[in-house]
Amino acid sequence: MTMGLVDGLVHRIRRAPHLDAEARTQVAIVGAGACGLVAALMLHDAGIDCVLLERDAVPSGSTALSSGFVPAPATRAQRAQGMVDDSPARFAADIQAKAHGRAAPALVQAYAEAIGPAIDALQERHGLDWIVLDNFLYPGHSRHRMHALPQKTGAALMASLQAAAEAAGIPVLTQALVDTLWLDDADRVLGIGYRRPDGREEQLACDALLLACNGFGGNAAMVRTLLPEMAEATFGGHAGNDGSAILWGEALGARLRDLGGYQGHGSWITPQGALMSWAVMMEGGMQINREGRRFHDETQGYSEAAVHVLAQPGGIAWNVFDAPLLALARGFPDFCEAEAAGALRRCDSVAQLAACIGCDAAALQATLATLHSRSAQPDGRVFTRGLAAPYFAVKVTGALFHTQGGLDIDADTRVLRQDGSPLPNLLAAGGAAGGVSGDAVWGYLSGNGLLSAIAGGAIAARTAAARIHANKDSHDE
Repeated sequence: MTMGLVDGLVHRIRRAPHLDAEARTQVAIVGAGACGLVAALMLHDAGIDCVLLERDAVPSGSTALSSGFVPAPATRAQRAQGMVDDSPARFAADIQAKAHGRAAPALVQAYAEAIGPAIDALQERHGLDWIVLDNFLYPGHSRHRMHALPQKTGAALMASLQAAAEAAGIPVLTQALVDTLWLDDADRVLGIGYRRPDGREEQLACDALLLACNGFGGNAAMVRTLLPEMAEATFGGHAGNDGSAILWGEALGARLRDLGGYQGHGSWITPQGALMSWAVMMEGGMQINREGRRFHDETQGYSEAAVHVLAQPGGIAWNVFDAPLLALARGFPDFCEAEAAGALRRCDSVAQLAACIGCDAAALQATLATLHSRSAQPDGRVFTRGLAAPYFAVKVTGALFHTQGGLDIDADTRVLRQDGSPLPNLLAAGGAAGGVSGDAVWGYLSGNGLLSAIAGGAIAARTAAARIHANKDSHDE
């Protein structure tokens, strides 16, 4: 037996020739976030039984904390809005361009091809009513392909996926903390063990196992070791991101990939604790430090912005924008909630804005004056217009949202051993697996997290269903 101990939770691998469990399912899924729920819905559509196991009383995970935006090309929703020039190949090229070619090529291709059909299936079979955000482009995307539900929140996405699972009659065991994987000597998963809140231990046998639990952002020790630049950053993700999949993978001798990759966010509103849409930055807003200066090209991406913000005095910056950009921001419910909580400051003059930020008014005036030149800033950014009073400001810091490294998987989401061979019936997707952002913060293309969750969940369902159907056919012969 091999153990990894984190925050009092033991992650165990146990070996046995067979498992006499209280219950059996064809596919067990650890984690009922977007990845697990999508996989379960696709398995249901394929006629495969599954059970979702969720540690929390109510499934939420990183998805519920996100904006709920999913990038996908060539979808029904795009066509409905007159967008007909996107493609998986174009999307894959955007992913690799953002990652500087360091994302896993086979996985990039697989996800770029799978996400559109998955989005369409969720709409056509399970009632998710997607819209495409078409009034701005997120960093790195060459086409409008960011899909959202009309509510534009991750909580709404989770609620819709949960409602679809309930309507399909898919069992979801909540408050079921999986701590043990049972395998035979050939590395075939036999089932899992999990604990209930009263300490009772239960077991579930399965024909295939999908690890859809998230990454390690909530594991302070792993963050200090693997992401030292984020060691003191605010964690804006879900506390359940404890690195379970990585710990089990290490115990199994599985290969790990891209552990230095993660999604940061340079627009974590403080002290309210919410994400402010980066659309405001892309459309002309800017980040100002306590010296009254800009300090990076905001259009490069909100993930790497986290590192830039944390490097400023006090690890603080101010998002500065004007009335037209405020109207854009108010189109996002998360911002409206933060504004209601007192995050927004109105300043009728540069002097008031400087007092709000705590910087020198002359330095701030010089920064604002450069925006009107329409020439490239020293960092390369070009502003098409300046900001006009009244000015608005929101205090932000840099945060770690979720990690992008994890178990190495192939294009079918099968977990790989050190020699590159797949484990017989162990799958991983979403935050449990290495994603498509490469091995650094700047490789994260907007939406890569939910891309990995939804596309990965759909592919894992396809792989598990094919395996189970093949086994059934061989037994019938």
